[in-house]
Amino acid sequence: MPAIQVLIVDDSVVVRRLLCEALASAPDIKVAGTASNGAIALARIPQLNPDIITLDIEMPGLNGIQTLVEIRKLYPRLPVIMCSTLTERGAATTLEALAAGASDYVTKPSNSSSLANAMDQLRQDLVTKITCLARCRSTISEPLPAISLFKRTASADHTIDILAIGTSTGGPNALGEVIPHLPQDLPVPVVVVQHMPPLFTRMLADRLNSRSRLAVQEAEPGKLLEPGQVWIARGDYHMTVARKGLKTVLELNQDPPENYCRPAVDVLFRSVAQTYGPNVLGIVMTGMGSDGARGAAYIREAGGEIFVQDEASSVVWGMPGAVVNSQCANKVCPLPEISQEIVRRVVVGRTQTSLGAMTARV
Repeated sequence: MPAIQVLIVDDSVVVRRLLCEALASAPDIKVAGTASNGAIALARIPQLNPDIITLDIEMPGLNGIQTLVEIRKLYPRLPVIMCSTLTERGAATTLEALAAGASDYVTKPSNSSSLANAMDQLRQDLVTKITCLARCRSTISEPLPAISLFKRTASADHTIDILAIGTSTGGPNALGEVIPHLPQDLPVPVVVVQHMPPLFTRMLADRLNSRSRLAVQEAEPGKLLEPGQVWIARGDYHMTVARKGLKTVLELNQDPPENYCRPAVDVLFRSVAQTYGPNVLGIVMTGMGSDGARGAAYIREAGGEIFVQDEASSVVWGMPGAVVNSQCANKVCPLPEISQEIVRRVVVGRTQTSLGAMTARV
C-alpha cells in the first residue's frame, strides 16, 4: 500500500522541522512537501496531490482559516488537520476552523512542557489522526435513512430520563447539528463527553450555548441535573452522575484515562446506566477509536437504548462503528436525523408512555 502523502503548512521553520521529525518514524507516512504560508500551500496542492494536509492557524497573509476556506472550495474531501495552541485564542480559532470544515486538530507542544514528552504526544496524535483520516477518505459511503437494528426501539415501554452523548473526531460539528435543534422544553438533562483538552471544552460549551435553545455549560462538580440543561465534560476530567437523596448531581474526577481518554465516554455511560437504569438514551457520534462501546453495553444491559451516527455522515466511524459491531446499537441515524430521533424517543415516547399508563389505570 503506498505511503500517505502529507503536506505540512506552517510559517515557522522550527515547527515545520518538528512536524517532519514527528512523522519520520511512521513507515506508512511520507512528507510530500512543506509550505510556509497559505498562498504557497494552495499552489503546491495540485503539484503534490497530498492525501492530507496539516495547517497552521496563525500565519501572515492568508491565515489558516482563510486557507482552509479556499481548500474546501477546491478540494472538499481533502482531510485537513489544524495545528493549534493550548490558549484561549487557539481554542476559539480551532473551533472556528472545525466549523469551516477542518477534519481534526492537534495541539502544538507548549513552552511549559517537556519537549521530549510533548514531541512523543504530538507524534502519537498526529500519526494516529493522519492514518485514520486517510483511511476514512477512501471508504466514503452514501447516507441511508435511520435504520432500526432491534425491535426494542422507540416503542419501548419506559420513559427516558437522561440523554448521554459521546463523540470525538468531528464531534464539535456533529454536536452543532444536534444540540441547537433540541427543543427548549426538552424534559431531560443532557450530558456530553467530547474528547478535547482543557479550555477547549469551555469554549465549545460557550459556542453551543450561543446557538442553542437549551442552556449549555461546561460541567461543574455538585451541579444538579435538571431538564433543559446540557453539560459538557471538562477537559482532562471524567464526568459521572450520582444520586444525592432525591436529586442527581454531576461529579468530576481525574481517575486514570480509559481508552487513552479523559474524559472518556465509557466512564459517563457506565455512570448513567448505574444511576438511571433503563431510563437512558445514549448517543454515540463520529469519533476515532472505540470509546463508548463498553459503556453502550452497560446501558443496554441496564435496559436503556443506544442510537449511533451512520458511517456516511461521520468524519470517522470508529466509535459508532464499534458500538454497531458489538451489537449494542438500537438505531443507526444520519447526522441530520439524530435530533429528530432524540425528540421522537424522549418527548413523544414520554407522552405515549404516560397515556399508556393512564389507559391501564382506567
